[in-house]
Amino acid sequence: MFCLMDMTDDFSFAPDFAAARAFFQARDDYQPTPVTTLKGLGGCAVLAKDETNRLGLGAFKALGAPYAVARILDAKWQAQTGEALLPEAQISPQAQAFIAAQTFVCASAGNHGIGVAAGARAAGAKARIHLADTVPESFADRLRAIGASVVRSGAIYEDSVAAATKDADQAGDILLADGTWPGYTVYPKWVMEGYCVIPEELRETFEASGQWPTHVYLQAGVGGLAAAMAHMIRLNWTEQPELIVVEPVSAACLQASHLAGKPSRGEGPESIMGRLDCKDPSIVAWSVLERCDVRYATLTEAEGIGASEQVTSLGIPTTPSGAAGFGALMQADAKLLQDASFRPLVVISERPA
Repeated sequence: MFCLMDMTDDFSFAPDFAAARAFFQARDDYQPTPVTTLKGLGGCAVLAKDETNRLGLGAFKALGAPYAVARILDAKWQAQTGEALLPEAQISPQAQAFIAAQTFVCASAGNHGIGVAAGARAAGAKARIHLADTVPESFADRLRAIGASVVRSGAIYEDSVAAATKDADQAGDILLADGTWPGYTVYPKWVMEGYCVIPEELRETFEASGQWPTHVYLQAGVGGLAAAMAHMIRLNWTEQPELIVVEPVSAACLQASHLAGKPSRGEGPESIMGRLDCKDPSIVAWSVLERCDVRYATLTEAEGIGASEQVTSLGIPTTPSGAAGFGALMQADAKLLQDASFRPLVVISERPA
């Protein structure tokens, strides 16, 4: 497995969010995703950040892996030559050959793999994605359509993570996971840095309107999105909301870690909220959330399905994973939902495959 540096157990997170925003703003296909208002929940108007068309990939993950791919390639090229990679149109034949020789490897429950594959293709590199048996074949087909090799590895997500790590190590390729664990933290922080574009877009929206949310509901698998959002909200939002991190009952690893005071597994059966069905937390995400004053909520399978059906009926087709924040909001007390000062925000994180 290739790594540019000694990846020590550094739980810190201090993203260069301006660099991430500039990276995407330089792309011709970049547009901030919309904030819409969903009505029909006990009279409550719900602000929804709609990530279902992000950069044509259908999920917020389009911000994480493509940005990390670019950073890794630049860092590796600089380590080899002492020079930065130039914009695409000016890349030398030597740099193009260097990039073409690079392969990114990851495990995915769906959207992270698509981000890795898309980022590798855009740069001119290759991607090899490990999927567990639980990932629908439709995701595998989407990966192949954007040039990735797909490997089926194990019965559950954790099996595919172990297989991808072993694969990258044996092949000398670049492991680009979105979770962190002891000895592996740097590259996933760059993935999280890409996610910081979302709260920055939201900050600009709310600064312009003056109507800041009072509560923000953040779905979590290993926790990368939730932690990046929480960090940026606490860093520079003018008005501070309550933050609620939402996980499946059967994979509440961040809540379990919070209660235990250390990274801990969230045990349970397979969840229909497949992109959130992660039993082990990112150690960096857990550490960030511990300092960001969040509370936790969990969803049953029925609640996740009900949330996706409700959000879809309100005009944004999504999945139980994509609607999980809305699902937690549906559990709110009726008096809160009818309170005129209550302004909840949810992130609709993905569209159906």
